[in-house]
Amino acid sequence: MNMIKSYAAKEAGGELERYDYDAGELRPEDVEVQVEYCGICHSDLSMIDNEWGMSRYPLIAGHEVIGRIVALGSAAQDKGLKPGQRVGIGWTARSCGHCDACISGNHINCLEGAVPTILNNGGFAEKLRAGWQWIIPLPDNIDIESAGPLLCGGITVFKPLLMHHITATSRVGVIGIGGLGHIAIKLLHAMGCEVTAFSSNPAKEQEVRAMGADKVVNSRDPQALKALAGQFDLIVNTVNVDLDWQPWFEALAYGGNFHTVGAVMKPLPVPAFTLIAGDRSISGSATGTPFELRKLMKFAGRCGIAPTVELYPMSQINEAIRHVRDGKARYRVVLKADF
Repeated sequence: MNMIKSYAAKEAGGELERYDYDAGELRPEDVEVQVEYCGICHSDLSMIDNEWGMSRYPLIAGHEVIGRIVALGSAAQDKGLKPGQRVGIGWTARSCGHCDACISGNHINCLEGAVPTILNNGGFAEKLRAGWQWIIPLPDNIDIESAGPLLCGGITVFKPLLMHHITATSRVGVIGIGGLGHIAIKLLHAMGCEVTAFSSNPAKEQEVRAMGADKVVNSRDPQALKALAGQFDLIVNTVNVDLDWQPWFEALAYGGNFHTVGAVMKPLPVPAFTLIAGDRSISGSATGTPFELRKLMKFAGRCGIAPTVELYPMSQINEAIRHVRDGKARYRVVLKADF
């Protein structure tokens, strides 16, 4: 038997309990990783609560994992990965590898159905397993305590910057300075962009400027937003609440893009001439491919980009989850394995 210790939710919305399970034999293409750190993401809470209707219990959440390789399947032993190597695992645990999306390098859009780490027995555990392509090598110069959130929150806001070819001359706005938005600001600042942070909490201004924002604008001030019309090459929305979107669209420069990674549940009303006038566009994205994740981790290591985190021992996982639920995290919570 291959027993793995973990913390699992036994029912929707339930507190996590110690749960040991038999992982069985290691699949040929899988890699087993000893967990050192694992971030807590709002997606973990959504899955624990079955908000998306696809949770299976007992549920072992956790998908922002930093750890070391302890075993390689027979088909994963010649893929450049080695026992003892420090790696990361994010939202996706495996994809088919043979569909058009995977063959073209877009594994995150796997047509045969990529498997989320959360539904694959995730990182709130002493070990977890994933397909070798989704095992992300880490550079030696990355901060391992804070690196976990880059594998989900970080790649979520990095992907739009790649998609829209953002450079040091770009003017970018970020809506919402929380777990996602604060990482976006750090990435954009490292890229040399002109960064405007939109926050509903004026008390954060000094902190947000220290992260690298050039300007901080009260998102609840319609006049302040109106004054920025036609300025932005890209606006990244990280909030999941419904807003008056038209002023944001009008804040785009010609050729500008409004990109949402926040899961706003109501449709966005978009008058056609908002897009036609100025060649503007609206888009969205999920997380990233293995290649994009590798690129992000190299960039973060080279530029010293580290999410702002609070550290908890994994044995205090329920306390840590309550801290996130209460909206008190500044700005991500990371668990340190202590089995």
